[in-house]
This record gives sequence, structure tokens and C-alpha cells, in this order.
Amino acid sequence: MSSAVAQNDPSVLRPRAIPIQPDTKADVSLTPPMLDRLSSDTRYVPHTLPKSTALESPTMPSNISSLKRSGRSTPIPEDAPPSAQSIAVARKQVRARNRLFYTIDYVPRVSHFDPDSDYHNFRGFFTLFWISLVIMVVTTVLRNIKDTGYPLRVRVWSLLSANVWELGLSDLAMVASSALVLPMHKLYRGGPRWLRWARGGMVLQSVGEALWLAVWINWPFMRLWTWTAQVFFTLHLLTILMKLHSYAFYNGHLSETERRLAALDKPGPIEPTSPAAIRYPEPYRRRPSMKPQHDEDDSTEPLVRLREDLATELTSPLGNISYPQNLSLGNYADFVCCPTLCYELEYPRRPNRRWDEIAWKTLAVFGCIFLLTLTSEEFIVPVLSEAHGQLEALDSVADKALVLAETISMLLFPFMVTFLLVFLVIFEYVLGAFAELTRFADRHFYSDWWNSCDWLEFSREWNVPVHHFLFRHVYFPSRSQFSQPVAMFITFLVSSIFHEVVMSCITKKLRGYGFGAMMLQLPIVAVQKSRFFKGRKTLNNVFFWFSMILGLSMMCVFYVLV
Repeated sequence: MSSAVAQNDPSVLRPRAIPIQPDTKADVSLTPPMLDRLSSDTRYVPHTLPKSTALESPTMPSNISSLKRSGRSTPIPEDAPPSAQSIAVARKQVRARNRLFYTIDYVPRVSHFDPDSDYHNFRGFFTLFWISLVIMVVTTVLRNIKDTGYPLRVRVWSLLSANVWELGLSDLAMVASSALVLPMHKLYRGGPRWLRWARGGMVLQSVGEALWLAVWINWPFMRLWTWTAQVFFTLHLLTILMKLHSYAFYNGHLSETERRLAALDKPGPIEPTSPAAIRYPEPYRRRPSMKPQHDEDDSTEPLVRLREDLATELTSPLGNISYPQNLSLGNYADFVCCPTLCYELEYPRRPNRRWDEIAWKTLAVFGCIFLLTLTSEEFIVPVLSEAHGQLEALDSVADKALVLAETISMLLFPFMVTFLLVFLVIFEYVLGAFAELTRFADRHFYSDWWNSCDWLEFSREWNVPVHHFLFRHVYFPSRSQFSQPVAMFITFLVSSIFHEVVMSCITKKLRGYGFGAMMLQLPIVAVQKSRFFKGRKTLNNVFFWFSMILGLSMMCVFYVLV
């Protein structure tokens, strides 16, 4: 047999090479026993083969030379003919496809929690979070039945039920009073010259907002409401204040734009140095602007270009409404109900309302309120009450400090649960329900703030509506007058003042702890941006979470007990 192969006898049939198929389910005509018989004829090939049959043959695949063994059989010589090499490869492929024992494919890959992993679906942990809360509720109910005979305590529940009707009527009156901005703006637009927005209108509007805020923020104190009713009213009051401010200042800008466009229709030469239309600062866009932008080498006449820019500024991004068609009570009421703080002439809408989603989110709101109340009733209020009694009986500063430290540590986990529930009830369920009611299409109320590496990143991603408001109405106006660090400082200053107002209304104490904690974020961010911490995402994220949970517990203890 070997001599016939060496002499290239055509009467001897060589085994046919079987091509490698990528599909593992492809049919193979040769079985392993048959291949064993075929390979036995080519196992001992002499080394005196002609060069035409060596490995350098152009008909042989390039990857054959890397295969030194055929599997269980005797190794194939390097100078074996292509037919023998093909059979060896075919045997290896066939055995791999027809293994009797289950084969596991091992490939290079990373785990789901690896920093280099592209896997981001961890919704199962969200489900686990709710299951853990259900376990907490069941355990609490059983313990209360054992100790008191009742499933729930009534200390916080009585606070929630107090002042309900008065709170509702007062909140409705507060929202209705904010609609005074509509007739005031019509006065700025068509009133005397000194009341125009660029002259006395902006000052009058700012003074009116300050007086409106002062009246309503003192209303709960005059009515002696509970802290639960006061915190809801204060948060809603600040929300309406930001909406009111955005509506007034954006429409004030449009009134000046309209007046400037009308002035172009009057006969007379245009000033050669007339600037282009000044657009109102907008929040960061996640989509390209729909407003036309002119190139520097545009050959359009300056007057025509200016008129186009001003007309574009007076038209909504979707092109369905223009100023002053938006100056109506219905438009303002729609803006009040929309889950956004920055006013626009028009918003993208969904085609219909999903009433089942509205019902589900409404139910989730009351469920979260129940869980918040239960957490406060069982894990926060008892700890604060016990600590208050201990502090009253102690005189030593060291002993009081130890009691405060113990109280802070005991409140870490309850406040972490409270923080997550507050986030869900506001940004996922309340805003989501109003988005469904108004068919508001942009549901980007938050980003992945849980991956934040510093407080600056958290401020951008935790509360997107407030971030857009501060970016548009505080940072940009400040940036036009000051440098970027100063504008950022002013933005944090305004945010810190409002945080302190909220904490003061809740605890009815003006201490400044919240203001100091908010302003302390700036030097912390500067440290985390340094070369010692920059790029260490895991370390910075751990520091963020630790400072977040510790800060919430410390603020509660200091405002309540100190």
C-alpha cells in the first residue's frame, strides 16, 4: 500500500478529504470506525515522498500544519500527504461532534459583576428589594401582634391623618394663586413702557415671587400643622415656585424677542453691528437641536438672518405653536401638571394614556407611603425617643457624644431604606403617573445615580428635573456674568438654601446643618477629582454611598436631638 502511494499508482484510491463544516449539526458520512480503517492505511507513510506531496502542497489548508496529532491514533508525520492530514482533521471533528458525554464549551468571558462586563440587567435585585420589604412588614406585624395585640402602631399614622382636608384645600389655593403670573405677564407684554420685561417687569416679577413664597411658606406655621403635612406642603410649594419662575422668565424672554422682531418691520436702516438673536439658555440636550443653525460663511443678509432667528425663537421645537398663542390658562394648567420644571411652548406627547399604568403607579404611591410610615414607626421614631430620654438624663459631654454616635449607627439602615423609597415614590411613581396623565413623552426623570463617583455627578443624575432647572435658570445666567467656578458656587448656594428651608420646615428649627452639608460637597468633589482618587470608580462609589447614608442619619439626629 505504501509503495503504491509512493509511486502515485492511479489504481489505488486515496481516502477523500472531508471538509470542516462550521455547523455542528451537519451530517457526516464517515463514522469513526470507518475512519480508523482508512487511517490505518495511511499511518505509516514513508519519508521518501516527492516534493509534490509534501506539506508545502498548495492544495493543503494553511491550518493543517499546526495539527500534530489526530486524536487517539498514532501521530501523523509532518511530511504526510494532504489526504492523510485531511483524514486526521476529519476524525478530530467527527469525534468532537459525537461525544457520548456532555461537553461544556469553555470560552474567554467575564462574570456579570466584572467591571469589564457588558451585562447591565439586574432587575432581579429590584425584585429582591421588594421581597425584603415584604419580609420586613410581615416580621413587624407579627411582633406588634405579639407585644401589643395590634398589627400596627398608631403614632405616625395619627400624624398622617391630621390636617388632611385643610392641607388639601390650602395646597389647591396655593397652586391656583400661582396662576397670577399669566395676567402679570400680559401686563409686561402690553402695558406701559416701564413695565416691559427688560425694564421693570423682571424686577417686579422677582419681588412678587419672593412675597408669594414668604406668604405660603409661613402658612403651615400659622396653622400649627404636623411635620408630615408641613413637609408635603413645603416640597410642593418649592416645586410650584420653580415652575412659576420658569414660566415667567421664559415668556419674559419671548416677549422681548417678539418686540425685537416687530421692530424689524418698521422702516429704517438696521444697525450694521446688530447682534444675532440671543437665545434663552436651554438645559443639556439629549437629542440634536431642531433649530436651524447658520454657518459662518452663510451668504444670507444680516436682516433676513436676524428675522429668521427671532421667528424660530418664538416657535416651539415641534413647530405646532408660537408665542403668544401659548398665553392661556389651559397652557399654564397643562404645564403645572406636566412632570417638568422648565417651561417650553410645547412638549413631545405620547399618542394615548395607559390607564392601567396610571392605576398601578397610584397604587404604588400609597404602598410606598405605607412602607415609609412603617419604617419611621418601627425603626426611626423609637430610636430617637430613646436617645432623647438618655440625653436628658446625662450631663457628661462624652456620654452624650456616645449616645449620639450610637443613635446615628442605629439609624443608618432605616434611612437607607427610607432614601430608596423616597426616590421610588417621587421619581418613578408620582412623576410617572403625571407623565401618563398628561401623555408627557420624556420620562427621563433620573439617571443611574447609584453608580455616582462624586457628588457633582450625583447632583446631575439623581434629580434630572431640578438639575435642568438649576442649569437653565441659575447656572447659565450666572455664567454670563461670572466664571465657571463662581457660577457653580452660586448654583450650589441656591440649592443649599432651599435644602435648609425644607429641613427647617420639617423640624421647625433653623440650625444650618443641611446648608453646611450641601456646601461641603464642593471641597469633597475637589478632593475626589484630584490625582489620588481620579479614575478609581469603585473607591469613589463606595465613598459616595457611605457619605450619603451617614449624612442622612447625621442630619436627622442633629436636627431632632441637638
